[in-house]
Amino acid sequence: MEADVSTLTEVRPQESDTDTGPDMFHYVQKDKIAESAVMGTFVLALCGEKFPVTKSPKPGSPVCPRCKEIYESMTG
Repeated sequence: MEADVSTLTEVRPQESDTDTGPDMFHYVQKDKIAESAVMGTFVLALCGEKFPVTKSPKPGSPVCPRCKEIYESMTG
């Protein structure tokens, strides 16, 4: 069974109490990105984070290491 997961890292930055590092982006289901951005519904990232989509990554944006690990294990 193959999951429909975006190969792009879309979504919101990972929040933290301190502003010491770059924003992290997560992998989410591709078909949920636009709905979340327009309707404000929450998406579920591969790592388990839940949040509404608030921005899109630019090339070279940092990716959540756990999401990346899970995605790579799914794609071989």
